[in-house]
Amino acid sequence: MVAVAILLPWLALMLRRRIFQGVICLILQITLIGWIPAVIWALVVLNNDNNERRHQEMLSAVQRQTPVA
Repeated sequence: MVAVAILLPWLALMLRRRIFQGVICLILQITLIGWIPAVIWALVVLNNDNNERRHQEMLSAVQRQTPVA
């Protein structure tokens, strides 16, 4: 997914169901100067989504192990 974020940042955002951000990123990517900020933006979104997923997995694991009184 990182390769997609580097080559086609707008597609990486669209695949993460961030349609509006994907469109804005595509407009930014059209300009050569905007390509680098678009790549950085897509990588940050991917990193945040992965961190959120790991956080949710940890919370569910803790909730499964915590005895209910």
